[in-house]
Amino acid sequence: MNGLVRYARTGQLDAAFGSDLLRVGGVNVAWLAPLLLLVGIALTDLGTGGGFRTASWLVLVPALAAAFCGVWGTAVFVALGLATYLAVDSSWQHPLQAGLPDFILIAVGGILAVLACAIRARGELRMVHMMDIAETTRRTVLRPLAPVWGGLDHAAVYLAADSVARVGGDFYDIQPGPHGTRVLLGDVQGKGLYAVEAAAALLGTFREAGYHEAELATVAARLETRMLRHREHTRSIGRDEGDRFATAVLIGFPLSGPPTVELAVFGHEPPLAVGPDGVRALPEGDGLPLGLCDLMGAAGPPTVRRVTLAPGETLLLVTDGVTEARDRAGRFYPLADEVSRALALDPRVTEPGRLVGFVRDGTLRHSAGRLDDDTTIFAVRPRDTDGETPWDGHSPS
Repeated sequence: MNGLVRYARTGQLDAAFGSDLLRVGGVNVAWLAPLLLLVGIALTDLGTGGGFRTASWLVLVPALAAAFCGVWGTAVFVALGLATYLAVDSSWQHPLQAGLPDFILIAVGGILAVLACAIRARGELRMVHMMDIAETTRRTVLRPLAPVWGGLDHAAVYLAADSVARVGGDFYDIQPGPHGTRVLLGDVQGKGLYAVEAAAALLGTFREAGYHEAELATVAARLETRMLRHREHTRSIGRDEGDRFATAVLIGFPLSGPPTVELAVFGHEPPLAVGPDGVRALPEGDGLPLGLCDLMGAAGPPTVRRVTLAPGETLLLVTDGVTEARDRAGRFYPLADEVSRALALDPRVTEPGRLVGFVRDGTLRHSAGRLDDDTTIFAVRPRDTDGETPWDGHSPS
């Protein structure tokens, strides 16, 4: 697929275009099937004794090449097919020769095969362009993070329910700043590009407010305001999406003080703290989903709670693609129980990378690989550095 992206960016319809996936040990074998067909037809024709001629079947060779090879590769097989036909047909005595009619049949079939291959190649080119755009969009919304960012070890898995679009309404990020490191995970109601647009708007606000604002409550209020503004904007341009909202979890890791985190929950599943002593759920909070405060007459953003973390604890945040994953019997995935069992078997599961991988595999196994919603698994843990932590008074950025 990397080769296809390269051809898409250069605009080339190379002979190898469309065959990049047909490789064995790094060698392109797209030509093998039509070549074997060509040889098989020629040998069969020569071995029939003239009672049953198969030379005209050579028209199938460029048709098969059009499915596997590029435009130039298909053209080469058209030429080979014609040359083979002339060689095989001329080997027979005149009464048994098929002659010009079958030659014309193979030539016309070859021309049509080349045209069909060109259409297929252009379709693949457009598909690769769209995949490139989707990947760029994904990296813009869910920006890549350094392995250690803001004093946090972290790991994330994002599985879009739409495997073609590769991006949906789930969002997450880490924003270090002069007031500590802030973490956000959320899920926009609905699917499609409009949900992606809302997620991008919320992430943009989080990245600015999370850096500049001293209080986590102010960051929470800014997120609520941004959701309302986004909804008002879409209505002003005639795109009424209803009362779109987003559930979210906002976490703050202060620069100094005791090893506590600040937590604001907007109608989302609270994080799980996974540590050597077991698994516990953090407080659920009293916040409504982002964008619903005005509709429900709420006073404002959720209460910011402070929770003490035990040494070695990792915070596990997931969207409802995990918590609402069902098996064939309709049972939900028992996240906390599964993590607890895994932790009892292997204490290293508290590491963010291992934890995210375990939950991903468990979710896919439980749902038999059927994802009805976007699925995000995000784990963060304060990084120990020579006995220091992100709370030791220095900026994580």
